[in-house]
Amino acid sequence: MAGVPRVRLSGGLEITRILNGMWQVSGAHGHIDPHRAVNEMASYVDAGLTTFDMADHYGPAEDFYGAFLKKLNADRGPEAVGKVQGLTKWVPRPGPMTRKVVEENIDRSLRRMGVDRLDSVQFHWWDYGDKRYLDALGHMADLQAEGKIGELALTNFDTVRLEEIVNKGIPISSNQVQYSLIDRRPGQKMAEFCSAHEIQLLTYGTLGGGLLTEKYLGAKEPTSRRDLPTASLGKYKNMVDTWGGWNLLQDLLKVLKSIADEHGVSVANVATKYILDQPAVGGVIVGCRLGVPGAEHIQDNLRSFTFDLTQQDLDGILTVVSRGRNLMAAIGDCGDEYRESTSQSWRCRIS
Repeated sequence: MAGVPRVRLSGGLEITRILNGMWQVSGAHGHIDPHRAVNEMASYVDAGLTTFDMADHYGPAEDFYGAFLKKLNADRGPEAVGKVQGLTKWVPRPGPMTRKVVEENIDRSLRRMGVDRLDSVQFHWWDYGDKRYLDALGHMADLQAEGKIGELALTNFDTVRLEEIVNKGIPISSNQVQYSLIDRRPGQKMAEFCSAHEIQLLTYGTLGGGLLTEKYLGAKEPTSRRDLPTASLGKYKNMVDTWGGWNLLQDLLKVLKSIADEHGVSVANVATKYILDQPAVGGVIVGCRLGVPGAEHIQDNLRSFTFDLTQQDLDGILTVVSRGRNLMAAIGDCGDEYRESTSQSWRCRIS
């Protein structure tokens, strides 16, 4: 199999087009064995999936990454460490965004991850009515110039605020947003702006926490916490309900399964490939349940790069997804489900 495709962010960092998501070690997806999780990270790197996505609030994710780099350096040396990328997030609570506050938080991630410079910091802000996000980003841009931050990025910002930030002269290289066959909001407005300003979209929720896989084709609709045992499944089942419901999801899964069989790949591969091919999309984040037996899908993830969707495939997918509700109208632009202005039923945990 050919090497894993990569994309270069505007600041020069090269990342893989499938990123290893570490929300799954936060504690919201079941017990994680730290030793096993750290050891398993090497399997992803050895397969060419060298980019990890994490956050300051994903439980021990940054610590796991730091422990992995330390072990990798001891086992294989600094050259091997230099081939790995770690993208983290800073998700501050509302409050003053002084230089001291910002730098203290960046320094904390530097210590936890065991690095001298953060490859990328993706910044989230809860309340657009509080304009101190511009203060925070200004200080982060200064820290970038001083060498503590590589790429300055965002997560779950909408198009209006993204444009505002760019117009302030703050160099943004990526915005991490939810993007899937169910939630196609980024393609309605944001992608055009990002393409015009060399900003990459890094997408999460592309597999709907696992709902866009063979496992749920023909399955009875899950209705309880027992049926939806992880935070991801609960979150994206809510999205499915808003979009069009379980029966429409089944119709989509049937179409995806037919396309997958034609190409000799999985439903997850088709769902991933569709988003990878969308304008402005730099990479898709696929969650890793590190250290959980039977939960590793490395080889299946790699098959997303082995085929191309035909026009007939795309037409078949569009026939189904176009029957769903317009989530831009139902929820708002990318990330609005995390904002205080959004109705209580749509406020989400950051992921």
